[in-house]
Amino acid sequence: MRASLNNHRTAPRKVRLVADLVRGKSVSVAKQKLAFLPKKTAPVIEKLLDSAIAKRKCRVVSPEELFIKTITVNKGGMQKRYRPFARGPCRYDTKNYESHRDRAWSPARPGPG
Repeated sequence: MRASLNNHRTAPRKVRLVADLVRGKSVSVAKQKLAFLPKKTAPVIEKLLDSAIAKRKCRVVSPEELFIKTITVNKGGMQKRYRPFARGPCRYDTKNYESHRDRAWSPARPGPG
C-alpha cells in the first residue's frame, strides 16, 4: 500500500531526518516516536501515516501488523525569487523549499529484525 504527499513546503534534508527515524519500524512504534519528536515535520509524517492506515483498513490486515517498508523523500519544486543588483540587472535566487514523500507498507516482517 502506498501513501504520498507532494509539494510540502519543507526542505527535503529536514524531512529526511524524521523519515530515517521511522523507516523500517512498526506502525505503533513509529507513531510513538513521532508523537514526542520536537521536529516541525513530525506531525506531517504522522498524518501521512494515518492516511496510509486508513487506506489499509478496508483490507484484512490490522494496523498493528504493519510496518514501514520504504519511505523516500525527494526534492520538489523550487521557490524562485529575484534580487536587484547594481546598474539595473537582477539575479535569480532559488530555494529548495518543497519535498515529495512516498511510503510503501507491508504486513508484518517474515523473520526477526
